[in-house]
Amino acid sequence: MADLLVEQPQEITISKTFPTKPKLKPKSKALSKTSESKYWSSFKSHQISNLISSIPSIDFSPISPHHFAAANSASLTLFSSNTLSPISTFSSFSDVVTSCSFRCDGSLIAASDLSGLIRVFDVKTRTPLRRLRSHARPVRFVKYPSLDKLHLVSGGDDSVVKYWDVAGESVVLDLYGHRDYVRCGDCSPIDGDMFVTGSYDHTVKMWDVRVDNKESVIEVNHGNPVEDVIFLPSGGMVATAGGNSVKIWDLIAGGKMVYSMESHNKTVTSICVGKLGKESGEEALQYRIFSVALDGYMKVFDYAKMKVTHSMRFPAPLMSIGSSLDCMTRVIGSSNGIIFAGRRKAKEDVGESKVGNFWALGSVEEPQRRALRPTYFRYFHRSQGEKPNEGDHLIMRQKKVKLAEHDKLLKKFRHKEALVSVLGGKNTENVVAVMEELVARRKLLKCVVNLDEEELGLLLGFLHKHSTMPRHSALLTGLTRKVLEMRAEDIRASDALKGHIRNLKRSVQEEIRIQHSLQEIQGVISPLLRIAGRR
Repeated sequence: MADLLVEQPQEITISKTFPTKPKLKPKSKALSKTSESKYWSSFKSHQISNLISSIPSIDFSPISPHHFAAANSASLTLFSSNTLSPISTFSSFSDVVTSCSFRCDGSLIAASDLSGLIRVFDVKTRTPLRRLRSHARPVRFVKYPSLDKLHLVSGGDDSVVKYWDVAGESVVLDLYGHRDYVRCGDCSPIDGDMFVTGSYDHTVKMWDVRVDNKESVIEVNHGNPVEDVIFLPSGGMVATAGGNSVKIWDLIAGGKMVYSMESHNKTVTSICVGKLGKESGEEALQYRIFSVALDGYMKVFDYAKMKVTHSMRFPAPLMSIGSSLDCMTRVIGSSNGIIFAGRRKAKEDVGESKVGNFWALGSVEEPQRRALRPTYFRYFHRSQGEKPNEGDHLIMRQKKVKLAEHDKLLKKFRHKEALVSVLGGKNTENVVAVMEELVARRKLLKCVVNLDEEELGLLLGFLHKHSTMPRHSALLTGLTRKVLEMRAEDIRASDALKGHIRNLKRSVQEEIRIQHSLQEIQGVISPLLRIAGRR
């Protein structure tokens, strides 16, 4: 009975064991992509490189399937927005084509050239319908009003803005107000009688053809030669591009500047309005301003939040940009004759049927499977690969944790053997993780004291390679100092350990030299960044 009353020692067990992981993980400096940035990056890029020269103008047809026209050299090429291949070419120009514009019904297109001539073509037949000549110098822009099929607006290097009667091939109004080349213009989306023009005299003027005195209604000063101007969809605001800035103006407030975006490094050459094609979410069907510049960047600007939401780099200076109304195609023209087109996949393209034609005799439809119900025998013989239904309650089986050799040794509290085991491997993260675990258990220094000469050599070799790495230096630098203090006599007695110390000293000296060089560079760059921040 006495033997039975003796209390048996209980075995210490650990209920759950997890593999060791390093706590000092470096944080990624790369900025995570926003949902909108992912959306713009989802456009599949395509290059059209068989054109001759710079692409100064791109315009999309306002009707489906939204083909686009690109001006290049002395011709105007019409491209399909679906296949991005050329459909037809208008080549009856005597000089370089500078601008093009579709009529609101998409049946006609007008184009201007450096000879001062404006021509109107039938899009389907390519037949030239009208020749409009009144400008004394090259015409730089031509535009069809959004709500008018009978008139055109044009401007050129003679500093004159002309309002045309297309049917009669005559000028209705000559508008004198600019003192330098008129380079761009746009028509109001809500009023067919109003339009804006931009000039190299730094001004943007708003005109109303119903005003008798032929003077501009509103005038704003951009501060740089104006390269492009567009109406925003509301009709009450315009965006202007010139220099390295894009500015937004409130016309209803009398031409008050709302915001100035200066994210480009070189001259902004073209801007347009595009729309997010998302069908759900906070950003669904919102408008954005696209801008391209000679620095090769395209920027997407959210003028509701006044911030740049996406940026994309291209390998050439950019001259023009256009976006289709169905949000599916984006086209950018460059100075070296390459068109950078982006096409977004439509849902019907993504969800194509996987069942093809059967010997080209007709489509074979996939047989529909009956819905699985609890009253069916098949319901109780489902395999593990069966997908759960919406209302099913899932019970996940816990995965078995696989432990490495050093984790097993730590589980048995064999600390020194765990450290030696992980030092013999090549995984730096595992070594640091074991060291951090031993620090938490207050056993690291005890392990260092108990290492023999060969094991100490392994530790010194590891410290030589990794103690100067920034992500591990906080732990390993302090450990190096402790090892040198605690094992100084053993290091003096061994030539092999002295070699490790010499290597460690050289790596530390090299790191100090690098840090001094970086501080010198920082001293040079800091004043430059401070000066750049004031501009």
